[in-house]
Amino acid sequence: MTTTVQTDARALFRAAFENRYTWGDNFPGYSANIELRQGDEVFNGKVAIAPDFSTSVEGVENPEVAKTLEIQLRDIVTHRRSSTFEKVHSENQFALGDTDDSGAVEIKVSGKSMGSGYKVRNGEICHVSRAVGPMRFEIDTRKTLNTGSGYVPTITDAAFYKKDSGDLIKEITYEDSYEKVGDYYLMVHQTLRVKENGEETVTELTFSDVTVA
Repeated sequence: MTTTVQTDARALFRAAFENRYTWGDNFPGYSANIELRQGDEVFNGKVAIAPDFSTSVEGVENPEVAKTLEIQLRDIVTHRRSSTFEKVHSENQFALGDTDDSGAVEIKVSGKSMGSGYKVRNGEICHVSRAVGPMRFEIDTRKTLNTGSGYVPTITDAAFYKKDSGDLIKEITYEDSYEKVGDYYLMVHQTLRVKENGEETVTELTFSDVTVA
Protein backbone atom coordinates (compact mmCIF):
# COMPACT_ATOMS: atom_id res chain seq x y z
CA MET A 1 0.00 0.00 0.00
CA THR A 2 2.82 2.39 0.86
CA THR A 3 4.54 1.77 -2.48
CA THR A 4 1.33 2.61 -4.35
CA VAL A 5 0.94 5.90 -2.47
CA GLN A 6 4.54 6.88 -3.19
CA THR A 7 4.18 5.99 -6.87
CA ASP A 8 1.01 8.08 -7.15
CA ALA A 9 2.71 11.00 -5.39
CA ARG A 10 5.74 10.71 -7.65
CA ALA A 11 3.58 10.72 -10.78
CA LEU A 12 1.54 13.68 -9.55
CA PHE A 13 4.63 15.72 -8.70
CA ARG A 14 6.46 14.73 -11.87
CA ALA A 15 3.54 15.87 -14.04
CA ALA A 16 3.55 19.28 -12.29
CA PHE A 17 7.35 19.53 -12.51
CA GLU A 18 7.29 18.83 -16.24
CA ASN A 19 4.41 21.30 -16.71
CA ARG A 20 6.68 24.23 -15.80
CA TYR A 21 7.58 26.54 -18.69
CA THR A 22 11.31 26.35 -19.45
CA TRP A 23 13.48 27.62 -22.28
CA GLY A 24 15.09 24.37 -23.40
CA ASP A 25 18.61 23.51 -24.53
CA ASN A 26 18.35 25.54 -27.76
CA PHE A 27 17.73 28.81 -25.96
CA PRO A 28 19.64 31.51 -27.93
CA GLY A 29 19.98 34.02 -25.11
CA TYR A 30 18.69 37.57 -24.99
CA SER A 31 19.60 41.10 -23.99
CA ALA A 32 17.57 44.07 -22.78
CA ASN A 33 17.77 47.56 -21.39
CA ILE A 34 16.96 47.60 -17.69
CA GLU A 35 15.51 50.25 -15.42
CA LEU A 36 15.52 49.70 -11.67
CA ARG A 37 13.32 52.04 -9.69
CA GLN A 38 13.27 52.17 -5.90
CA GLY A 39 11.49 55.13 -4.36
CA ASP A 40 12.89 58.29 -5.93
CA GLU A 41 16.03 56.51 -7.18
CA VAL A 42 16.26 55.27 -10.77
CA PHE A 43 19.13 53.27 -12.28
CA ASN A 44 19.57 52.25 -15.91
CA GLY A 45 21.82 49.75 -17.66
CA LYS A 46 21.88 46.70 -19.87
CA VAL A 47 21.41 43.05 -18.93
CA ALA A 48 21.82 39.79 -20.80
CA ILE A 49 21.38 36.06 -20.37
CA ALA A 50 23.65 34.12 -22.73
CA PRO A 51 22.89 30.79 -24.47
CA ASP A 52 24.97 29.04 -21.79
CA PHE A 53 22.75 30.76 -19.18
CA SER A 54 25.54 32.98 -17.85
CA THR A 55 24.35 36.48 -16.93
CA SER A 56 25.77 39.98 -17.28
CA VAL A 57 24.96 43.48 -16.07
CA GLU A 58 26.54 46.53 -17.70
CA GLY A 59 26.34 50.27 -17.22
CA VAL A 60 25.11 50.21 -13.62
CA GLU A 61 27.66 52.09 -11.55
CA ASN A 62 26.08 51.49 -8.14
CA PRO A 63 27.56 48.14 -6.96
CA GLU A 64 24.61 47.26 -4.73
CA VAL A 65 22.13 47.82 -7.56
CA ALA A 66 24.31 45.82 -9.95
CA LYS A 67 24.40 43.00 -7.38
CA THR A 68 20.60 43.08 -7.04
CA LEU A 69 20.24 42.78 -10.80
CA GLU A 70 22.70 39.89 -10.95
CA ILE A 71 20.73 38.07 -8.26
CA GLN A 72 17.45 38.59 -10.11
CA LEU A 73 18.94 37.40 -13.42
CA ARG A 74 20.30 34.26 -11.77
CA ASP A 75 16.87 33.71 -10.21
CA ILE A 76 15.29 33.92 -13.69
CA VAL A 77 17.81 31.38 -14.99
CA THR A 78 17.14 29.02 -12.07
CA HIS A 79 13.43 28.91 -12.88
CA ARG A 80 13.54 28.96 -16.68
CA ARG A 81 16.49 26.66 -17.39
CA SER A 82 15.23 23.19 -18.24
CA SER A 83 16.34 20.07 -16.40
CA THR A 84 14.92 16.57 -16.48
CA PHE A 85 12.90 15.23 -13.58
CA GLU A 86 15.25 12.26 -13.23
CA LYS A 87 18.31 14.47 -13.02
CA VAL A 88 16.81 16.56 -10.22
CA HIS A 89 14.72 14.02 -8.31
CA SER A 90 16.01 10.51 -9.09
CA GLU A 91 17.25 10.05 -5.50
CA ASN A 92 14.04 11.31 -3.88
CA GLN A 93 10.97 9.42 -2.72
CA PHE A 94 7.52 10.99 -2.63
CA ALA A 95 4.39 10.35 -0.58
CA LEU A 96 0.97 11.99 -0.57
CA GLY A 97 -0.02 14.16 2.38
CA ASP A 98 -3.22 16.05 3.09
CA THR A 99 -5.35 17.98 0.63
CA ASP A 100 -6.17 21.52 1.78
CA ASP A 101 -9.36 23.52 1.23
CA SER A 102 -8.05 24.94 -2.06
CA GLY A 103 -7.54 21.46 -3.51
CA ALA A 104 -3.75 21.57 -3.16
CA VAL A 105 -2.24 18.15 -2.45
CA GLU A 106 0.75 17.95 -0.12
CA ILE A 107 3.77 16.04 -1.46
CA LYS A 108 6.16 14.80 1.21
CA VAL A 109 9.77 14.22 0.17
CA SER A 110 12.38 11.86 1.61
CA GLY A 111 15.77 10.82 0.31
CA LYS A 112 18.34 13.30 -0.96
CA SER A 113 15.97 16.27 -0.59
CA MET A 114 14.55 15.22 2.76
CA GLY A 115 13.14 18.26 4.50
CA SER A 116 11.66 19.70 1.33
CA GLY A 117 7.93 19.76 0.77
CA TYR A 118 5.56 20.73 -2.01
CA LYS A 119 1.91 21.19 -2.82
CA VAL A 120 0.40 20.52 -6.24
CA ARG A 121 -2.87 22.00 -7.51
CA ASN A 122 -4.34 21.81 -11.01
CA GLY A 123 -1.15 20.36 -12.43
CA GLU A 124 1.05 23.12 -11.00
CA ILE A 125 3.48 23.29 -8.08
CA CYS A 126 1.81 25.93 -5.90
CA HIS A 127 3.87 25.61 -2.69
CA VAL A 128 7.52 24.89 -1.90
CA SER A 129 9.11 24.63 1.54
CA ARG A 130 12.78 23.95 2.11
CA ALA A 131 15.56 24.42 4.64
CA VAL A 132 18.88 25.85 3.45
CA GLY A 133 21.63 26.31 6.01
CA PRO A 134 20.28 28.23 9.03
CA MET A 135 17.22 29.38 7.09
CA ARG A 136 13.90 27.87 6.08
CA PHE A 137 11.72 29.34 3.34
CA GLU A 138 8.18 28.85 2.09
CA ILE A 139 7.03 29.93 -1.36
CA ASP A 140 3.40 30.14 -2.44
CA THR A 141 2.33 30.80 -6.02
CA ARG A 142 -0.93 32.77 -6.19
CA LYS A 143 -1.24 33.33 -9.94
CA THR A 144 0.25 31.82 -13.08
CA LEU A 145 0.42 32.42 -16.84
CA ASN A 146 -0.39 29.52 -19.17
CA THR A 147 2.03 29.86 -22.09
CA GLY A 148 0.64 26.89 -23.98
CA SER A 149 3.97 25.16 -23.30
CA GLY A 150 3.81 25.16 -19.53
CA TYR A 151 2.98 27.58 -16.75
CA VAL A 152 4.92 30.55 -15.36
CA PRO A 153 4.25 31.98 -11.88
CA THR A 154 3.25 35.64 -12.04
CA ILE A 155 2.40 36.39 -8.39
CA THR A 156 4.46 34.63 -5.74
CA ASP A 157 4.82 35.09 -1.98
CA ALA A 158 8.04 34.04 -0.24
CA ALA A 159 8.65 33.96 3.51
CA PHE A 160 12.04 33.34 5.14
CA TYR A 161 12.46 32.05 8.71
CA LYS A 162 15.28 31.22 11.11
CA LYS A 163 15.38 27.43 11.12
CA ASP A 164 16.22 27.05 14.80
CA SER A 165 13.70 29.51 16.28
CA GLY A 166 11.09 29.81 13.53
CA ASP A 167 11.31 33.61 13.71
CA LEU A 168 10.26 35.41 10.53
CA ILE A 169 13.19 37.16 8.83
CA LYS A 170 11.55 38.75 5.80
CA GLU A 171 8.74 38.42 3.29
CA ILE A 172 8.89 39.08 -0.45
CA THR A 173 6.07 39.29 -2.97
CA TYR A 174 7.04 38.96 -6.63
CA GLU A 175 4.71 40.29 -9.33
CA ASP A 176 6.03 39.32 -12.77
CA SER A 177 4.89 40.14 -16.32
CA TYR A 178 5.96 38.27 -19.44
CA GLU A 179 5.77 38.82 -23.18
CA LYS A 180 6.53 36.46 -26.02
CA VAL A 181 9.63 37.60 -27.91
CA GLY A 182 10.35 35.41 -30.90
CA ASP A 183 9.69 31.87 -29.68
CA TYR A 184 10.24 32.58 -25.99
CA TYR A 185 8.32 34.09 -23.08
CA LEU A 186 10.60 36.59 -21.36
CA MET A 187 10.14 38.76 -18.29
CA VAL A 188 9.41 42.40 -19.12
CA HIS A 189 8.51 43.72 -15.67
CA GLN A 190 8.96 42.68 -12.06
CA THR A 191 7.82 44.31 -8.83
CA LEU A 192 9.41 43.14 -5.59
CA ARG A 193 7.77 44.08 -2.31
CA VAL A 194 10.13 43.29 0.56
CA LYS A 195 8.97 43.45 4.19
CA GLU A 196 11.81 43.31 6.71
CA ASN A 197 12.27 44.72 10.22
CA GLY A 198 8.86 46.40 10.07
CA GLU A 199 9.60 48.27 6.83
CA GLU A 200 8.48 47.67 3.26
CA THR A 201 10.67 48.38 0.24
CA VAL A 202 9.25 48.31 -3.30
CA THR A 203 11.61 47.75 -6.23
CA GLU A 204 10.49 47.78 -9.87
CA LEU A 205 12.48 46.27 -12.74
CA THR A 206 11.48 47.17 -16.29
CA PHE A 207 13.05 45.31 -19.21
CA SER A 208 12.79 47.16 -22.57
CA ASP A 209 14.13 46.63 -26.09
CA VAL A 210 14.21 42.92 -25.30
CA THR A 211 16.12 41.21 -28.10
CA VAL A 212 16.55 37.48 -28.61
CA ALA A 213 20.03 36.67 -29.95
